[in-house]
Amino acid sequence: MEKNYRFQVPNIKEKTRIDKYITSFIENATRTKVKKAIDRGNVMVNGNCVKSNYMLKPFDEIEVDLPVPEKQEILPEDIPLEIIFEDEFLLIVNKPAGMVTHPAYKHYSGTLVNAILYYAIKSEGSLSNLNGFERAGIVHRLDKDTSGLLVVAKDETTHSKLSDLFMVHDIEREYYSVIWGKLKQKKGIIESRLARDKKDRKKVAIVSEEEEGKLAITNYEVMTEFEYLSLIKLNLKTGRTHQIRVHLASKGHPVFGDEMYGGRVPHSVNVTNNIKAQINNLLEIMSRQALHAKVLGFIHPRTKEKLRFESELPSDMKRLINEISV
Repeated sequence: MEKNYRFQVPNIKEKTRIDKYITSFIENATRTKVKKAIDRGNVMVNGNCVKSNYMLKPFDEIEVDLPVPEKQEILPEDIPLEIIFEDEFLLIVNKPAGMVTHPAYKHYSGTLVNAILYYAIKSEGSLSNLNGFERAGIVHRLDKDTSGLLVVAKDETTHSKLSDLFMVHDIEREYYSVIWGKLKQKKGIIESRLARDKKDRKKVAIVSEEEEGKLAITNYEVMTEFEYLSLIKLNLKTGRTHQIRVHLASKGHPVFGDEMYGGRVPHSVNVTNNIKAQINNLLEIMSRQALHAKVLGFIHPRTKEKLRFESELPSDMKRLINEISV
């Protein structure tokens, strides 16, 4: 089975090969898969078949037919879970960094869903099936390399009511992050519209209102400033994909360690040989983005009790902060 993709190249300035462009534009596409599609004549530009080394021009019309990967069976797995809270309706999980939330292409094992399925079977509990078996009651998600708190629903009614709270932004979500540099305003709001990056579909970009992106609002407050890094607290008013990471990068202060949005290279720092050695050491400590979902609060959708949960910073972020505090 194949899926058809049609899109137009924006007004690009740099030279880009079509195989590289398609790989970055279509989620889960690989260079090998794209090359095979090109060799089979399943990639056309302006109605004509092209070769892998075709250099794209602004406003080229691309049509691609790619095979759809078969769905993998999602199996329960005995993976340790840190359960912060649990009752008959929901549970709160502290997800470690490095764990994918939902099974997806190349990640059908070792995910939070695999772990929750096993936990439910072991405890003879139930899980919401509102969004399908492969979601295992998970109401929202965190990026693979973001640690912190998530809520899981045990039944469809609870799941639906929790989803409504997220939709109307009636959820307290507080994150801690270590970022490059020092923000000029120590407290403020970052507001923009976000959409998939036209050049790389794995990334998110700030777009204009005309481009119909989704509104994203992030409140931030500086907690501690160090020599060339800062510890900040962030509260989300919306929950868009990569929202915090994109917003901070757009201000020239990307999340420390965030490879996708420039956080593994120095920003706002004069890099002397001594500083360079320090930074390399810190990047070894922090192999991922320094971002943790620390607080999760909401009104329980069934009992109407006010709930607020707080988790400790993970060991890598604690070590990073200790190192830069010296």
